[in-house]
Amino acid sequence: MEDILYFSSVKEYNDFNNNETLHPLVSVVHLDKANPRKLRRLRYGFYTVFLKQIYCGDLRYGLNNYDYEEGTLIFLAPHQAIGESGDSYYQPQGIALVFHPDLIAGTSLGKTMTDYHFFSYAANEALHLSEQERKIIRDCFGKIEYELQHAIDKHSRKLIVSNIELFLNYCTRFYDRQFITREHVNKGILERFEQLLNNYFSSDRPQVIGVPSVSWCAGELNLSTNYFGDLIKKEIGVSAQEYIQAHVINAAKARISVGDKSISEIAYELGFKYPQHFTRLFKQKEGVTPNEYKNLN
Repeated sequence: MEDILYFSSVKEYNDFNNNETLHPLVSVVHLDKANPRKLRRLRYGFYTVFLKQIYCGDLRYGLNNYDYEEGTLIFLAPHQAIGESGDSYYQPQGIALVFHPDLIAGTSLGKTMTDYHFFSYAANEALHLSEQERKIIRDCFGKIEYELQHAIDKHSRKLIVSNIELFLNYCTRFYDRQFITREHVNKGILERFEQLLNNYFSSDRPQVIGVPSVSWCAGELNLSTNYFGDLIKKEIGVSAQEYIQAHVINAAKARISVGDKSISEIAYELGFKYPQHFTRLFKQKEGVTPNEYKNLN
């Protein structure tokens, strides 16, 4: 069985890193206070954000050792694992913001937490900060630390959660910037996505697998589903699902316009288990049924 060290509480993680627990549900953890430790996989029962300063063994992921730059943010949702086992030791560095889901339960942040897709991005889809962005992030951490060092009162939770929400909103902005500044990389992904769909629908795979899902396409492109979906939305203005559906409709129109296959046959060729589902999608997108479209042509 793989050796994974699991932290169920913020206090456990603070103790592991020689940090004082000022609040049972949230902490800004200074990893340089931790003792040198052996490489191993770590899993967290709470939201975790690493701000990397210099090389940190905690940020090795799977069999890969990513070359994170100074000021890189890595986000982990509760129960995710990171790192790898090994015989070598390292000195942890950087800062980790950790907060338990109970902290934000019932708050405005708790209601919108699923909107922050980057908590389910892969480790190699981390956020790389500019010097100015890094200062803003450290300022956000500083405000959270100030509240933690202040005696807990009736305002503490509201102010801490508000500052975490501010931090996450800045991260959303910075990710939008990163999508733009990595345009040349994104263009290559879009071209591969288009080629992937072209190859898929020119093969017999739809009849075996069905209409390709967003998660399947993301996996074929070696991206996490949420990162891939966000990238497509920002690059072309429609969701990955809508883009796939548009490709399906274009393939359908080409097949309807030539040959004498029935609408049901075309539906099955495109991966639909039930022809009526194909007819419903076609009419939703084109305003007419496949048969009506055929008669118009």
